[in-house]
Amino acid sequence: MKKFFGVLWVMVAILGMSGAAGAAADNEYPNGIEGIKAGSVPPPGFYYKMYNVFYTADTLKDSKGNDINNGFDVTTFVNANRFIWITDHKILGADYGMDMVVPLMNVDLKVKAANIKDSQSGLGDIFFEPLILSWHGPRYDLSFGAGVYAPTGQYDKTEPASPGKGMWTPMFTLGGTYYFDAAKTWSGSVLARYEIHGENTDTDLRPGDDFHFEWGVGKSIGAWEVGATGYCQWQVTNGDDGVPKDRVYAIGPEASVFLPPVKMFLTLRSLWEFGAEERSQGVFTTLVLTKIF
Repeated sequence: MKKFFGVLWVMVAILGMSGAAGAAADNEYPNGIEGIKAGSVPPPGFYYKMYNVFYTADTLKDSKGNDINNGFDVTTFVNANRFIWITDHKILGADYGMDMVVPLMNVDLKVKAANIKDSQSGLGDIFFEPLILSWHGPRYDLSFGAGVYAPTGQYDKTEPASPGKGMWTPMFTLGGTYYFDAAKTWSGSVLARYEIHGENTDTDLRPGDDFHFEWGVGKSIGAWEVGATGYCQWQVTNGDDGVPKDRVYAIGPEASVFLPPVKMFLTLRSLWEFGAEERSQGVFTTLVLTKIF
């Protein structure tokens, strides 16, 4: 009987997840894609960022942080294309901008105890952010954003590896970076995001809201920048699905290099998750290409 309820819980949790990194959770925003200087927005101009995200986990945690031994294994690859336009227009003394993120993903999920084996590829949920405000001072950067995830990705409650979430999700962002020296070679940054989930159109259930907190501490050395980054995520409200609130933390290194001839940054970071509850716990690796036009 205990095994039966364990399998039942796994099926409920897995059917609520999509291809975003962090299985068995309902967050749209993939933790860990921003690191050092996460709270900074670039000056006016047009930018393209390609996030190549690889997430793998073979551990699923219960509401007390204990392992659920059910043969769980997930591998997710996301290619997210972000288009950023920061204008010369000022609002409240801040640079005004906007951006859009188009994710393509592949999810491979297995749960032996529940006889689940599913693999899906396709377009994920597109993020539209019509409002970005950014302020820049001698020793600081501040940023604010408001946008929404649209249910553009395919979602089916019978396909647990669906690339979409099947719901609208507004998201608000507030971040900042402080430079510890006048030359701005040392920096500390934080970036907070709050997701308000809508009702899933396939299940008629509304997941609980999520709060994300990313941070980074870095040192610039010529064209290179190295440091440590991490994230925290908490589900802060109860959802209609009856599943307990989830949480997770992560920490890891980051290194980036600027290539002046092509006006491009290359950034690599790997983050190891810990302290997870009611979700998967794994390793999150991101290779980011940033092109300045």
